[in-house]
Amino acid sequence: MSASAGDGEPCTPLDNAKEEVSGPTCTGDNSKHESSICSGSSEIKSRAVVKYCAAPPPTSYALLQEKTDLKLPPANWLRENPQLGSAGTTILGSSSKSKPFSSFGMAYEFIDCIGDDVDVVSDSENIKKLLKIPYSKSHLSMAVHRVGRTLLLDELDIQELFMRSSQTGDWTWLKEFYQRLIDQKWQRKKKSKEHWYQKAILSKFLYYSINGDGAAEPQSDGLNEGEEDSGADEFSSSWPTAFTSTSNAEESEAPKQESVTVDSSFALGQVTSVPKEQNLPTIFNEGENGQGLRNDFVRNIMWTFEDIHMLVGSNMPIFGGGRYPAVSLRLRDNNKPINILTGIDYWLDNLMCNVPELVMCFHVNGIVQKYEMIKTEDIPHLENSTFSTRVVKDIAQNVLSFLKSNCTKEGHTYWLFKASGSDIVKLYDLTTLCEEAEEEKYQNPFTLPVAVLLYKVASNLMLNARQNRKHYGTIRTLLLNCVKLLHQDRHPQIIASAHYMLSELFQLDEPLEEDGGESLRAGGSEDSYSDEDREEEEEEDLTEDSDDDGSYSNCSSPQDDSKAVAVIRSVGELSVPEKYRSTHQIRPSCAFPVSQDKEERCRLVLSYVLKGLKAVDGSIKKESDLPAADPNTPIPLKYEDRSATGACATEKGISLLLERAGPLQGEPKHTTRSGMIPGSWQHHMKLKLFFKASKAYYVLSDAATNLLKYGRALRYIKLSLQCYDAYCSVSGTLHPHVLLFHSQCLSLCGDIQLMLAQNANNRAAYLEEYSYQTKEDQEILHSLHRESSCQAFSMATDLAMDPEYQLFVSSKCYEAAYELLVSEPLKDLTSDQLSQVLKRLGNIRNEMGVYYMNQAAAMQAEKEGKLHYSKCSLFKRVRRELFFLFLFFVVYHQPFYSPVPLLVKKSVSAAEQEMWKKSFGFFEKGMKDFEAIGDSTNTALLLCNTGRLMRICAQAHCNLSGDEGRGEFSPEEALYYNKAIDYYLQAMKALASREKHSAVWDSVNWELSTTYFTLATLLQDYAPVSRKAQEQIEREVTEAMMKSLKYCDLQTDSARQPLYQYRAATIHHRLASMYHSCFRNQVGDEHLRKQHRSLAELHYSKAVSLFLSLKDAPCELLRTLLERVAFAEFTMAGQNSSTAKLKSLTGAIEIMTETRHAFQLIHKELQEEQTELNETDSAESAESSDVANGPMAGLNLQEVMKLIGVFEPSFSFLLLQVIKLMTTAKRKPSNKDDELLKTYKNVYSKLLRAEKNAPLVSRVELYVELLQQLMQRTGSDDTGTRKP
Repeated sequence: MSASAGDGEPCTPLDNAKEEVSGPTCTGDNSKHESSICSGSSEIKSRAVVKYCAAPPPTSYALLQEKTDLKLPPANWLRENPQLGSAGTTILGSSSKSKPFSSFGMAYEFIDCIGDDVDVVSDSENIKKLLKIPYSKSHLSMAVHRVGRTLLLDELDIQELFMRSSQTGDWTWLKEFYQRLIDQKWQRKKKSKEHWYQKAILSKFLYYSINGDGAAEPQSDGLNEGEEDSGADEFSSSWPTAFTSTSNAEESEAPKQESVTVDSSFALGQVTSVPKEQNLPTIFNEGENGQGLRNDFVRNIMWTFEDIHMLVGSNMPIFGGGRYPAVSLRLRDNNKPINILTGIDYWLDNLMCNVPELVMCFHVNGIVQKYEMIKTEDIPHLENSTFSTRVVKDIAQNVLSFLKSNCTKEGHTYWLFKASGSDIVKLYDLTTLCEEAEEEKYQNPFTLPVAVLLYKVASNLMLNARQNRKHYGTIRTLLLNCVKLLHQDRHPQIIASAHYMLSELFQLDEPLEEDGGESLRAGGSEDSYSDEDREEEEEEDLTEDSDDDGSYSNCSSPQDDSKAVAVIRSVGELSVPEKYRSTHQIRPSCAFPVSQDKEERCRLVLSYVLKGLKAVDGSIKKESDLPAADPNTPIPLKYEDRSATGACATEKGISLLLERAGPLQGEPKHTTRSGMIPGSWQHHMKLKLFFKASKAYYVLSDAATNLLKYGRALRYIKLSLQCYDAYCSVSGTLHPHVLLFHSQCLSLCGDIQLMLAQNANNRAAYLEEYSYQTKEDQEILHSLHRESSCQAFSMATDLAMDPEYQLFVSSKCYEAAYELLVSEPLKDLTSDQLSQVLKRLGNIRNEMGVYYMNQAAAMQAEKEGKLHYSKCSLFKRVRRELFFLFLFFVVYHQPFYSPVPLLVKKSVSAAEQEMWKKSFGFFEKGMKDFEAIGDSTNTALLLCNTGRLMRICAQAHCNLSGDEGRGEFSPEEALYYNKAIDYYLQAMKALASREKHSAVWDSVNWELSTTYFTLATLLQDYAPVSRKAQEQIEREVTEAMMKSLKYCDLQTDSARQPLYQYRAATIHHRLASMYHSCFRNQVGDEHLRKQHRSLAELHYSKAVSLFLSLKDAPCELLRTLLERVAFAEFTMAGQNSSTAKLKSLTGAIEIMTETRHAFQLIHKELQEEQTELNETDSAESAESSDVANGPMAGLNLQEVMKLIGVFEPSFSFLLLQVIKLMTTAKRKPSNKDDELLKTYKNVYSKLLRAEKNAPLVSRVELYVELLQQLMQRTGSDDTGTRKP
């Protein structure tokens, strides 16, 4: 049914402004209307939404009186009137011919609709021509372009085109093709005088209808002339579209020079895409057809006809008011009936403009006769003009399907042609035909408008691409097709901008999500590819045409149809329902290429950047000042051994680095090195491309770092910083996001230099990676060198051979990054990144401190003629320290302190002191960095390293005796050891508890215990008896030992627990030995002697218990037990009573039997060594191997032999003494005593008869056997000895 009269005014813009109506809400009274037209029993669905209306609100028309003479012009004739629009300013009236590129003008205005939402964009006249094809014998000539699923239709006036080409020389290839293949007899019919007469009558009628000048009686008051003028002046051209339009009411008043403004204000993130204006060349001259690429229609309507969505431009005047709110006026000659073509015209016009009624004014020879009101749904049933609306619907669907199935290539210009009087419709691909004429490849006038449209659609999609990545494939295809259409020398700006947008599709700073990747890869491939290969694949896919049951057939006649893409054999086929079906897949290869490989994505980005740079560089004319560089010649990325480089050059490089790292102020005032003018499109585009290249190389460098390819990583970060250097040379102001990114580059450069310093062994491989260059990198460098020498960061990115210099460069990179982050533009934006840089600064300063500390230790070891830090285990080091102590105590029964040698002060070189100062300075700075970010764990680690430095200083200050032996423990040593202890305690305080970081806590705890132990050991072994009393020394040793024991964590189950147990056992052993010595040497004070004896027994007992818990310290256990036996022997020597002596001897023998566990462990290790020797078929015997090679498998056989040398005489002595005492005893022995005596004698006899030259394994077996025999008789198993 038609819309009722009360629906309101169909085109009422609010405040005379352009409007876009979408969704359920309308702007104005009723700018959106829906209508359904019924024809017979079938219903035709039609819906019109006004997107833009330049006309004022409809006014009522003037009803002319009968006998009004339309041949006489009204007073206002041909005056501009917004009510009539362009229909009133030309004698062509409402049926004026379509403007060239009119669909492009609409597409530019409503860019959001292009690609997906709309099927067709065209002038309403072109739509009507297509739907009248089966009814009309007239010729048809239209240009068709495809953008996504949208088809753009424009009239292509071949005759006028050829007239122009005869003057300009263009289109000669098409003229020859047309003359060869098309009926040459057909000529354009000249318009008769009658035709122009009827057009003039129509124009005058329309002007009479808006102003009756006394001869008409208007039904209601319309707008007065003042109001009309006011409305026209107030009319504005702004409405919500993606790009600024050049079309407005004022421009429509007079034709202007054909030009198109490519508003490329594509803004994405923090980057603006391209320069703002690109003037495109004109195709037609000014005049009737010279409106250019503008939207010159009075109204633009989104018309949905059945399931076809069309954006239509219309200039039909609409009148309304009173009882008839929206009507169209038509003038008909009363002597001529309305034919079917005219009826379809009227019906489609009213449907597209949503006008419910038609007012027909009949005249005879220009004299008004009568008016007739006709409803829109009744038009198909007029006399002599009856047609089926369903057939028109079928025609529309078939034409659209035909075009969509054959116009498959985006960017190509298709020509839909039907000759006058012919039933055959042909479709040609003019782009392909044009390309065959090589000398005229770029003469297609549609090429540039199509390319601009593709670019603008892609730009519009980019605005929302961040939220909807499914558009990425579409954007990429649009831009690639855009670039294919344009010549780089003629349109460098669009080409450069398109390539930049292509590079922007790859978000290098975001991780590729699995879900997002799947959606992007729908139909795509993850395999490695090149851009050229993928474009070829697209080309092949896009050339596939649909052929549904033979509906489309290629030309069978080589003379006539060989060049046609598709042919409709008879226009009658278009009336058959669903004769043609569109089966062509929209963009079959537009899936966005997603790769999980970062390097592949970055390489794609760099390829687009390079193409963009080439386009920009090609547009810059000034070449005189450019460096003579060949893009095919590699630019060397030199490496340098900085050990020979002077301090002056280094400082100069550092100052350059810090200067370039800072923010710049002000725009450049002069042309750049390549001749670019600041503010030009080349200038803006190069900034974007340089920055994008810098980001791509940064991501490549970061990926190479993660793969441990540090030479490659340094090469990439060098290229990234060179891009940034060129960016700084071109830009006058560095925005905060650029400075922030630069700080990240400097941080990464520092990381790489640090890794290179720590992995010096692979330097040859790194050098090979660093020196490699791709052709693409060379060409990008060539473009960079047009703007800058790119040397500002050479110091930071050279591959040096000196680890010290690499550490130095790393620290300077971090310092430069820190200076950037605390600068004024970034100080409030970068708290997280500042913490990371401070952590890196603290780390590199720790590394440099450790480096100089190790250098000092190496100097010290070289001076002493041996390495200070032995690679042997802690167990072996302590064993050597304690062995000689044992010999003095047990074998020779000598005093604890050695005689004071002649002391010589050990000199500390200036180089060592310099290393100490550097190391300490870096540790101190590192601690401040970590304290600034509250990192107590790393602060504790640096305090721990500082403590180690103090220990190295202490070792350098030891005294030497005259024969180069170790002298007394010096005050300087004590000072530095105490400083070390202070730093370790500070580290413990910084950590507060083990729960905060157990590994660091355990490390600091171990170092603190070690320092106390070393201090006590040196005080004990090299006692400063020349400066301190023995009692004071013993007190200090005891205090240090007990503090070391305090930090021995015996409870926590960790990897260091055996070491703690061994150290605790060693401490108890040393304390026992010290109290043993004091007990032996103490004279007079009996109370003190008893105290020393008690403490010695206590510590011996604890030492034995701890050594028993260890499985790999048999020698230490044996030594401790032998010392304990010696302590018992010394106690017995002071006793006079035989009973007391016998008791002491029995106790000593029980202690001696506990050595069985140590000998069992020794025997087990000896057997394992023997087994290994047998398996390897060694020719040497076990004993000779022992003597020749020394320690094997953790067992020091020489030490075992020495301990056995002490064990045998001590064991024999005890057995002999106990036998003597038991034999000479006055009391009668019991049976038990007799058995025990026999055992002692038997054991003693076997011990005496033992072969002294027997293998060690045999001797140890004998000892185990004898001790086992004694244990069974004495019951010493209760003492804690473990049975095997």
